[in-house]
Amino acid sequence: MFLDINGKMVSATEECLGPMRLTQEPIQVLLVFAKEDSQSDAFWWACDRAGFRCNIARTPESAVECFLDKHHEIIVIDGRHSRYFDPEAVCRMIRATKPSENTVILAVVPQKLPEQEEPSVLPLLCAGFSRRFVENSSVAACCNELLQIEHGEVRCQFKLRACNSVFTALEHCQEAVEITSEDHILQYVNPAFERMMGYQRGEVIGKELTELPKSDKNRADLLDTINTCIKKGKEWQGCYYARKKSGDSIQQQVKIVPVFGQGGKIRHFVAIKRPHFDNNNQVHKFNKEERCSGEHSQSECHSLRHRDRRKDSIDARSVSSRGSDAPSLQNRRHSSVARIHSMTIEAPITKVINIINAAQENSPVTVAEALDRVLEILRTTELYSPQLASKEDDPHTNDLVGGLMSDGLRRLSGNEYVFSKNMSQSQLAIPVTLNDVPPSIAEMLNDEECWEFNILELEAATHKRPLTYLGLKIFTSFGVCDFLNCSEATLRSWLQLIEASYHSSNSYHNSTHAADVLHATAYFLRKERVKGSLDQLDEVAALIAATVHDVDHPGRTNSFLCNAGSELAILYNDTAVLESHHAALAFQLTHRDGKSNIFKNIDRNQYRTLRQSIIDMVLATEMTRHFEHVSKFVNSINKPMAAIEETSTCSGNSESESQTNFRNSAENRLLIKRMLIKCADVANPCRPLELCIEWAGRISEEYFAQTDEEKRLGLPVVMPVFDRNTCSVPKSQISFIDYFITDMFDALDAFASLPVLMEHLSENYKYWKTLDEMKCKSLRPPPPS
Repeated sequence: MFLDINGKMVSATEECLGPMRLTQEPIQVLLVFAKEDSQSDAFWWACDRAGFRCNIARTPESAVECFLDKHHEIIVIDGRHSRYFDPEAVCRMIRATKPSENTVILAVVPQKLPEQEEPSVLPLLCAGFSRRFVENSSVAACCNELLQIEHGEVRCQFKLRACNSVFTALEHCQEAVEITSEDHILQYVNPAFERMMGYQRGEVIGKELTELPKSDKNRADLLDTINTCIKKGKEWQGCYYARKKSGDSIQQQVKIVPVFGQGGKIRHFVAIKRPHFDNNNQVHKFNKEERCSGEHSQSECHSLRHRDRRKDSIDARSVSSRGSDAPSLQNRRHSSVARIHSMTIEAPITKVINIINAAQENSPVTVAEALDRVLEILRTTELYSPQLASKEDDPHTNDLVGGLMSDGLRRLSGNEYVFSKNMSQSQLAIPVTLNDVPPSIAEMLNDEECWEFNILELEAATHKRPLTYLGLKIFTSFGVCDFLNCSEATLRSWLQLIEASYHSSNSYHNSTHAADVLHATAYFLRKERVKGSLDQLDEVAALIAATVHDVDHPGRTNSFLCNAGSELAILYNDTAVLESHHAALAFQLTHRDGKSNIFKNIDRNQYRTLRQSIIDMVLATEMTRHFEHVSKFVNSINKPMAAIEETSTCSGNSESESQTNFRNSAENRLLIKRMLIKCADVANPCRPLELCIEWAGRISEEYFAQTDEEKRLGLPVVMPVFDRNTCSVPKSQISFIDYFITDMFDALDAFASLPVLMEHLSENYKYWKTLDEMKCKSLRPPPPS
């Protein structure tokens, strides 16, 4: 914390430079004005408003002296009255000092008369000025100028200063570091490189990297292999011999990492090297399998070392049987693994892996090899993700499923997707009560309990504000205000705040989609078996989660945000980026203003339970864990329920106490709620045909727009099949229904009985199939000739 010019506390801000977290103290501004006037006053008060520290100097000498003492980030020099001092001379004096290289200097110039020609900025730039400001005594104008400078040049200069620490680390690193351009021209080497290779920095920088003698065919082949690997964006790790300046060869352990820049293109390569010795010198020895080729990534190369199942098994018994051949360090490491595997707190998947490891010891070779494949599968984190056929077999399915279920290529670039700022309360429409709803809208809302309810008609009637109106009706019917102990006015304000935070410019992910998901959720909650399984807190959590589940959605997928290196992708580590943002923002918006805080009157413990339930449901809408959620629901809810029902039927009981207790367990209620919001989120194929067609068109347009933007920005195209010029919408809908919808809704139907939805799903599927058989790529069949 710091004191500003009025003695108020000002917090330091944080900036990130890659993985570095930097602390930026409050900005310091130096005003160089010979005399006070409205312009100097405006800048003074602008600094106060922006929370900047401010000093004023009257003469060039005092300006330089003050700057050398404080090292201001911004200097504003009055250039309107040359009779007091020459502004260009003052700027040159300040630029002559070393600290000024990171300072932004602003020239205040007089307004030109209408008949005057716009003066050239070249003299100001030559004198050292960074920007110019046409005199304007408005405090707001001055404040805006200072804030633009802070968020632009000042932050850039602040990050550039931090680069000195990175280069200091490289200069003192014990490993040799080389940085080259994408054309392998050396741009930097550190002192460790000079010591290892015998070259001075000036002898190699700017020259092409040619360490591997091309006369040696094997090493030339290795160089080609390395280039093939790294130009695909993969890391390469292995050993090779390099030629020192003295002519001697040195074996090096090398890691080469591509560095991606704007547009996802490789801009640099970083090579990290250290001398490699054999076991006699107690340095780990690389074998042939560790020399990664262009066909293997680093992780794949690592797996090559474990092809011999018995030799490299980490099972405790096989480790202990190795005898004294292995080094003591290795034995200690494996004994630690053995202790971990013998712990009583053990995950089920670990038990399965240990059983298979044990079974391998006495199995025939063919069985052991098959079990090796089983272990490879079980050790992945994608146990519930389907293994798709080759892309040539069904590109629509592969692109759609891959695009929805991946987090992108993890390839960051300078192209960041910009999210809209949250809309302030003053920008929202005036709240309405349920009694004030226009008659035409009220009549529509009378049908909201019916599955065929037309949300698109409500969208048109409410001028794209269906969420507020439908939310008022549904929340009131479920007694949400009574449960939360909040007024209807607070609920209205909250619904409007959330709706305003959706992007109406999105063709699909807008407040109409949120209203549609809310309607489907309410429909499911009214089903008898669902009502008998959940309590009121679960119902309230489900309705709130449905309302906020896509708030501030940018109309782009998680993969796009990860590839574009967006701030949100970085914030959430490329993991469930949008879903994490929706959940976090929903609570930020809710707590921002007491007038719209629907949680302000509930008990703390009840709030925590409600909050966790809402977050869990919103995160469940992320598609990468789709098959996991569906599989858990089928295996933990449907199958046990079917067994209990069969037992009850045999005993003549219609609804046994064991059924009720089973459904009402906390873990099973969690699975049910996840399934409800997942089905509600993608229920479009189960809607009446006209609604299904409209939603298909909207989501396709959003994917088309993403593909267009990816091509324009040079980003990886996540779903190439969604090219507006070539895409077959019927094929994409068929793939979506086949891979995501059918099994999931079959499971929910088995639990909650949804015959109307399943009938619509069947009819809609036939419709898309018919269009596909006609070779029609559009939403509707062509008109008869």
